[in-house]
Amino acid sequence: MLQRSGGQVESAIADAQRMAEKIVRNVDRVMVGKTEVVRLAVIALISQGHLLIEDAPGVGKTMLARSLAKSINSSFKRIQFAPDMLPGDITGVSVFNQKLGDFEFRPGPVMAQVVLADEINRATPKVQSALLEAMEERQVTVDGVTRKMPMPFQVLATQNPIEYEGTFPLPEAQLDRFMLRVSIGYPAPAEEIAIIERQQYIHPIEEIDHVVNAADILTLQATVKQVYVDDLVKQYIVAIVGATRQHPSIYLGSSPRGSLALFRTSQARALLNGRDYVLPDDVKALAGPALAHRTMLSSAGQSQGKDGNTSIAEILATIPVPGALPRR
Repeated sequence: MLQRSGGQVESAIADAQRMAEKIVRNVDRVMVGKTEVVRLAVIALISQGHLLIEDAPGVGKTMLARSLAKSINSSFKRIQFAPDMLPGDITGVSVFNQKLGDFEFRPGPVMAQVVLADEINRATPKVQSALLEAMEERQVTVDGVTRKMPMPFQVLATQNPIEYEGTFPLPEAQLDRFMLRVSIGYPAPAEEIAIIERQQYIHPIEEIDHVVNAADILTLQATVKQVYVDDLVKQYIVAIVGATRQHPSIYLGSSPRGSLALFRTSQARALLNGRDYVLPDDVKALAGPALAHRTMLSSAGQSQGKDGNTSIAEILATIPVPGALPRR
């Protein structure tokens, strides 16, 4: 990509910020009172990353995925995971066509631009691994033939963190493929009343239309990479991720993929806030969603009742915050 001058970047950032805000406002019409979660979903999307949503049933995980896909005018598929699924149920299969006298490929539901992997931890590890190539390489291989995913491509996976019966916990290698992990949470009483009133006659998802196109998302994803990150902020990111590998409550720290995720999502958050440079506050705001699921607690941490977010908060409290400079 050609490097742009400072003025061109500022103009591109302003245009991209307006597009991103359109998406947030449109999804907000469906997700009442969950603007921060919506912003994180959009940040993952324009960072070319996937989103893991952990929460109880009925809080709007499916609606978040559907409204996001509808807002960007993209194809949407939902995969309901179950223990008896096969990898071909996700990626697709080759079927013999008697009229043509040859095999033809019938694409699976993963061959969509926005994919909702519902209750992903209910599938066997073999089926879960079928998603790895699609998520990381943006392609699937069936019968030795590799097929590219449609672009943009994002997986939004859900799992219930409370119910463990009949589930298969995601291995660390697959958790690492999710750029961010979020929790929607229950609505406040006033928000719940608003939800009831909005759905009295028709669901808000039926009333929204797209506000951007898939091509606009590709432009957004390219513009995010132009956001300036000062060397001090890069060092701050690496220091935070490095501290996860030495924290006494963490048995397994984040991989370098965590540094890359924190770097890219910080750029996306800066863009969403109308800036062409990243602040340490962007990094701090995204450290939990980007790193907590990439860490494994030690037995000492578990015995103290800690979780990934608690440990990340402790790390942030100990790492000195640099004074970042705007684009020079």
